[in-house]
Amino acid sequence: MVSDRLLLRQQSLGGLLLLALLLLGTGLGLRDPWPADEPRFALAALQMVQSDQWLFPMRGGELYADKPPLFMWAIALGYQLTGSLRIAFLLPSLCAALLILALVWDLGRRLWSRETGFSAGLLLLFTLQFTLQAKTAQIDLFATAFVMLALYGLLRFLLCGDGWRWYWLGWFAAGLGVISKGIGVLALLVLLPALLTHWQAARASRGRAWLAALAGPPAMAAAMALWLAPMLLAVSQSGDPQLLAYRDEILLRQTVTRYFDAWHHLKPFWYYLTEVIPLFWLPLSLLLPWLIPEWVKALRSRDRRFILLLGYLLLVLLIFSFSAGKRGVYLTPATPALALLAAPLIGRVLQRRWPGRLLLGLGMLLGLVGMGGALALRLSERLLARLDGEGEALWLPLLLFGLLALLLTLCLRRAPLTAVCAVLGAGWLIYSGWICVQLNTLRTPAAIMAEAAARLPPQGELLVTGFKEQQLLFARSPLRHYGYRLGSEEQGRAAAAWVAGAPMRRVLGPSDIMSLCFESAQMTRLGHRHRTDWWLADAAALKVSCRGLPITLEPYRYRPVL
Repeated sequence: MVSDRLLLRQQSLGGLLLLALLLLGTGLGLRDPWPADEPRFALAALQMVQSDQWLFPMRGGELYADKPPLFMWAIALGYQLTGSLRIAFLLPSLCAALLILALVWDLGRRLWSRETGFSAGLLLLFTLQFTLQAKTAQIDLFATAFVMLALYGLLRFLLCGDGWRWYWLGWFAAGLGVISKGIGVLALLVLLPALLTHWQAARASRGRAWLAALAGPPAMAAAMALWLAPMLLAVSQSGDPQLLAYRDEILLRQTVTRYFDAWHHLKPFWYYLTEVIPLFWLPLSLLLPWLIPEWVKALRSRDRRFILLLGYLLLVLLIFSFSAGKRGVYLTPATPALALLAAPLIGRVLQRRWPGRLLLGLGMLLGLVGMGGALALRLSERLLARLDGEGEALWLPLLLFGLLALLLTLCLRRAPLTAVCAVLGAGWLIYSGWICVQLNTLRTPAAIMAEAAARLPPQGELLVTGFKEQQLLFARSPLRHYGYRLGSEEQGRAAAAWVAGAPMRRVLGPSDIMSLCFESAQMTRLGHRHRTDWWLADAAALKVSCRGLPITLEPYRYRPVL
């Protein structure tokens, strides 16, 4: 009879990483970057390699000031090593995931036991938010790797007595986290509960110890200076207004202003508690009613391990909850601490009746959802229409997943944790090796860009309005585009003025922009992508109201290296 005890007695870091490599590495190289964020980072990395300009990320011909370049450097390095953007754009997330799992395993081993370290890594690997981020090219998991490295160093110092070098490593890694996305400082939150657990030791410290402690912020500043120093020097020497605007945008608006006066993703204070944690921390979120009382007992017994980890987790949750701008992905740095807090208690919790029932219920629910979704896609024409053609590619893998989930749950009903891990693992493998391959053509504008290039006259010029970074990745000839933040009406009128400036010019754009200045009957529909139709037009299709407009805005140029 299969039992969860077999799974919870495992100790091997190699086994954990091999399982992670199978689960997270499947699908690598089988799909292109998908919206919204992946094409943006992949394009910036590609342009770094092609232009040999590494300090300032570019989006086409436009400076990209939303994020520091460290993540894009990692993609560019992967591209140089592999020669394949399909592989390179997902490599940083995969490597970050493996590093985080190794750090969690080692921290669990040092603080509790090798079995606990393995359990912590396993629980993290199958936490929905962690796995999802490991299989996408967003910055958050990459930045979380530096947050976890910083947390690892600080906890080695605070709980294992391993010396000041680990304390300094924690601060240095936090600095790397800052120049990856700005969230590196999250790891330093663990120092706040450390004031409670280590107050007496701090009071008894002598001058040399205080000097060593004060060396932490300079270590963090040194890491940040690896990018900030050359960037600021280049900006000051150039005197370029665009570079000055880039500096102010990334250092102020994208950090301080984004947190204190967010302008998008506005959510209520309780958003994470009601809409993120219940779903994206599955399956561990199902066990919180039993884990929380155990954590309270550990706090009452003054267990330093739980005080520091739980304090860090709660502070991360509070920090992000206080900002009006919220996204579920922001809580990714909290997931390693969640796994470490749950791992030493998971065996005790699973001895109770209801935790196992809930885990089995999750497995059954996933199976029923898979089968129900497959049947709905086969029977509902309305649903197929809403999915923009993706339904035809989804129904068969969904059906297979549903059947596998029900079968695994029934066969492993005596081992609920093993069952739900098997179900989730099967789901991720089907998604990565089958669904992504099926959807890739539908998620890229390759056909539209190829058709636009074929319809362009010799020596012709193409302008893309409402452009998506994906279109630039699939461009087969030089093109022009407007700034990412330029409004639709401004783009429509600017495109009308531009296309009338020479006879061989063409404009490609989405319905909402093209309809402003071009007659629908005289445009050519090239396809449906990014939830809209894309149209190609020349000056003959201009509406009377948009003829004779002066050119007031010069579009950016982008030349792909084929």
